[in-house]
Amino acid sequence: MDTQTREKQYQLTPREIKQLLIEGNQRFASGEMMERDLLEQVKQTSVGQFPHTIVLGCIDSRATTEQIFDQGIGDVFNARIAGNVVNKDVLGSIEFACKVAGSKLVLVLGHTKCGAVTSACNGVKLGHITHLLGKIDPAIEKVKQKFDDVTTPAAVNLVSQENVLNSIQEIKEKSPILKGLEENGRIKIIGGMYDVETGLVEFL
Repeated sequence: MDTQTREKQYQLTPREIKQLLIEGNQRFASGEMMERDLLEQVKQTSVGQFPHTIVLGCIDSRATTEQIFDQGIGDVFNARIAGNVVNKDVLGSIEFACKVAGSKLVLVLGHTKCGAVTSACNGVKLGHITHLLGKIDPAIEKVKQKFDDVTTPAAVNLVSQENVLNSIQEIKEKSPILKGLEENGRIKIIGGMYDVETGLVEFL
């Protein structure tokens, strides 16, 4: 598999990039991942990087972007934070990826059985974790309209999905740069949910 180049990055559209991720995830889930010379990609990307996508994902050890989407070194930027929530540093990272480095797809990726979301649903209070989990509260409040008990597995997964949608909305509301790029058709901001049992991603 060839390494991502400036020319490829320029030519790809957000729709085509999403399709690349869909196909890569299907390969991953079926156990038919592409062969790559990762050491050669290290050498090729040492002179520059041109990722097509920036993923805002969770720190969960099971949700590693390059593997999930069968991508190589230099293909994807990663901004990882527990619960894939948004803050100023995350926004700055995404703005850099898109406005400066030329990425064209922003993917907010949540996942099933998320520890951060489960903790938020259970009202965990602990050090700096308390502040972080508070960012998930709006999603919890929305799911409470459908579930009396938000600590059940089904409710937790729905909170994770709503949290992805909330993060997308925050990105658009709090970053005029990213909002403008999307309105001009230069980037697309989308969401997805990764199933830790099947290895499949459902795009929202």
